Amino acid sequence: MDYVEAREEIVDNFYRVRRALGVLGLLLPVILLILGIAFDEAEPSISDYYHTLSRDVFVGILTAIGVFLICYTGFRRDDTERFSDDLVTTLAGVAALAAAFIPNRGTLNTSLEPQALTQHLFGVVLCDAAHHLAALVFLLSMAYLCYFKFARTANPGRRAVYVACAWLILAATVATIVAAGLRKIGTPEQSAFVIEHQLVFWFEAVGVWAFSLSWLVKGRADRAIIRTAREAVAKEG
Repeated sequence: MDYVEAREEIVDNFYRVRRALGVLGLLLPVILLILGIAFDEAEPSISDYYHTLSRDVFVGILTAIGVFLICYTGFRRDDTERFSDDLVTTLAGVAALAAAFIPNRGTLNTSLEPQALTQHLFGVVLCDAAHHLAALVFLLSMAYLCYFKFARTANPGRRAVYVACAWLILAATVATIVAAGLRKIGTPEQSAFVIEHQLVFWFEAVGVWAFSLSWLVKGRADRAIIRTAREAVAKEG
């Protein structure tokens, strides 16, 4: 196996991982929405599906994304980069696993004794905070990867896509935080509006879809580069 063939095989493996990540991200909101409508339990956010019959789908897809990210090493860090691909994707993968297995909220059992109720309430709040922190770390890691990794060596056309995805992830994250805040501590009218229109769900979906698009584009870009190199070597031979 010559150098070009070996490198093409490596890139093809990277492409398959990136494609899997992209497809899983694209499917997550869609499958949850379809199942929510089918089971008559459409939820106001993606995270809320943990508490429905669709829990296995929610946990399963997020777990697969997390495992793929942790296993993905990317390219070696050079002197101009602050963090390596491996560090960023591992952080994102761990965050995805945490978001999958730590529920965003729990059912408050008010029948408990006062001391037990206080401990139970603390556990619910702690889990909720940990879940949202994990989701935030995941999205910010993906935005960082798009802007500082994918866009750095891309051609102008693809660079514009990666930068747009990064900003879209950030915008969706901010919008999600605002909508979630209005849902929890806003006026009754604001909370009802957010829930009725599933604003948190759709903002989360936009962020996940932007992350998915960037991985799909990156995978195809690397395969195109290797294909061009192989054709060049074939002509020289």
